[in-house]
Amino acid sequence: MQARIEESRELPTHITKEEGVVVLAKPQVEGAGTEDGFMDCVGDNLAEGKQGLRVLGNDAFVDAMFPWFEPGTAPARPEAVTALLSQPGVSERIAASGVRYVVWLDGDTRRTDGGGSLACGAAPGAAGCIGFGWWEKEADYEATIWDLREAKSAGSVGTNVTGTSAIIGAVVPIPFIARVQGTACNRLAGQLRRFFVGDSSAAKGAAPSDDAR
Repeated sequence: MQARIEESRELPTHITKEEGVVVLAKPQVEGAGTEDGFMDCVGDNLAEGKQGLRVLGNDAFVDAMFPWFEPGTAPARPEAVTALLSQPGVSERIAASGVRYVVWLDGDTRRTDGGGSLACGAAPGAAGCIGFGWWEKEADYEATIWDLREAKSAGSVGTNVTGTSAIIGAVVPIPFIARVQGTACNRLAGQLRRFFVGDSSAAKGAAPSDDAR
């Protein structure tokens, strides 16, 4: 399995215990957005541990802010947050939620290649499989962080994970599964936590690649 993390910082980030984060799917003009399960995974990981952040559920936040963060009405740029806050009641709702940062997730997990063949059969008193099959998946996600108080983008964090899974038919099928999406979730959430509570004085730029084999 190979994994890569990239980070770009535009603003220092400061977050208190009273301030929170919400993870939302970036609105898509075409196609499906980031999977709900992946967003929940990232949010849950951010909230765990001694350095866990206060994470508001995405559905609860969108419902509380209706209709301003629906896919068709959500601000397209962080600068548009200033105009959004001028709408009646919006700034009060955001203050009540405690959310300081919005993390917009974009990306998906997809199968990129595969091959081989596996045949299974059954006969009186016997059953089994023979053959070999494999498939490769890629999980590619980017998180863009908006500071609602400053109405600016604080930066972005991205991860790309690829892995090959296989199943061997030797009477009983033996699977070897590369959990690329779970790895992408763990690495992205870990990097986001460092983005918020780590060294916020880091200069703008990309973090070095990281290969996990």
